[in-house]
Order: sequence, then C-alpha cells, then structure tokens
Amino acid sequence: MADTTHLIDIVFPGDTNHHGTLFGGVGLAHMDKVAFIAATRHAHGPIVTASCDRIDFSAPAHLGEMVEFAGRVVRVGRRSLGIEVTMIAEAVAGGRRLCSRAVFNMVAVANGAASSPLPSLPPMADVPGASPLRMVEMVFPEWTSHYGSLHGGHALAAMSKAAFVCATRRCHKAVVLAAAQHVDFTSQIQIGEIIELAPRIVATGRSSMSVEVELWAKSLLSGERRMCGHGVFVMVAVGDNHRPSPSVAVL
Repeated sequence: MADTTHLIDIVFPGDTNHHGTLFGGVGLAHMDKVAFIAATRHAHGPIVTASCDRIDFSAPAHLGEMVEFAGRVVRVGRRSLGIEVTMIAEAVAGGRRLCSRAVFNMVAVANGAASSPLPSLPPMADVPGASPLRMVEMVFPEWTSHYGSLHGGHALAAMSKAAFVCATRRCHKAVVLAAAQHVDFTSQIQIGEIIELAPRIVATGRSSMSVEVELWAKSLLSGERRMCGHGVFVMVAVGDNHRPSPSVAVL
C-alpha cells in the first residue's frame, strides 16, 4: 500500500466560522491539498483535481485544536488516481476524532493532454508500529521570496509548527516557543516543490522540550529528495496561568 501523506495544521482564529470551529471551506482546501500532494508523490508529474466523492463532516474541529489530514493512494488507473483523505481533530489534552472522510479523483496531465500510464499501486506492506512524525506542505507562490524560492520566514514558521505539534503530542498540554537554537538552511527550496518536516524530541527538562526539526525538499518531477534545513526549537509546557507547567515526562 502506498505511503500515507500527513498534513497537520492548527485551528487559528482566522480559520474559524462564527461558531468557533474550523470553517468547512478551509477544511476542504486542506483535504484537496493533501490529496494533490499524495497523488503528485506517486505520479511524479503534474496533477489536477477532477472530482471528489461525497464529503460528510461528522464532527467539528475547534479553535486551538490540531487537525491532521491524511491522504493515501487507493486506486491507480492509466492516468487517474483515487486518493482517500481523512480529517482528524486532536485536542491538546489528547483524544482524536474523525471529522471527515472523502475520496478525491486526481488526473495526471502534461501540456494540457493526458500523461503516460502511471506507476502501479505498490502491494500492501506490513506496518511494524507507529512511524515517526512526518508533516508535508507544498511551496506555493505566496510562500516565496522575490528570488522565487521559499522565504526563510515561512520555512521557520513551518519548522516551529512541526516542533509545536511534536511537543504537544508528547506532554498533552499547551506549549509555547521559548527559543530557536542554531537554525541552518543549506539549500534553496523552489516553488512547486514538496517540503517534508521531520521533528523529534531530543531532550526534556522540568517543563521544557528540545525538538530537533529537519526540513527536506522533494522535486515533483524527478523525485529527488534533499535536506535543506535543520534546527532545534525549545518548547515550554504552560498551565492555565500561562506559567511553565512541570509535567513533561523524561525521555
């Protein structure tokens, strides 16, 4: 079975409706994005959305919660793919619930015409256990600088978000960014490339966690993957009074 693509975001006020929950249009946009990324990773070529099957929203995602969009290829034709996408909300204190599920039908194109046959769907593989956290994004024009490459500020924002998700899942408390330690960027990331963020906790204190984040880029056409950045972010768990909370488990 094809690898699952994970896009994780946080429900901020600008993404909510008047009920204080994730606006449906924002959720749909993220579902389509993760379907596009999953299809592109499989096809290694240009992809467009052709249609999507019925989408039901069975539960809301509330302000401040994390939302995980998971997409995987479930069908491959000569030039089309079916991508199953789920949307899951996760509260800071723990607990996950399915909010929506759908299948997006994507079509590979080249110069406005149908592309050559797509790679076949790989066979089902045994899953040895929980895999490390991996988050993906797509570099669109609004994320780029005047050089046409990923702007450093957006790269830092994506890396700190990955650190936030990793730390929150570890302690199940609200966390804040305390420091960014020695962030290095080693390669430019071009518009249209996929970025992958790989965070992991490397040290813990009484209320703090050091999260190492690797930033990778992958070309859509060649499939070439390269490391483009690395940094360590110090996250601190806080209580209701916004003071450090001494409840972080040791490694």
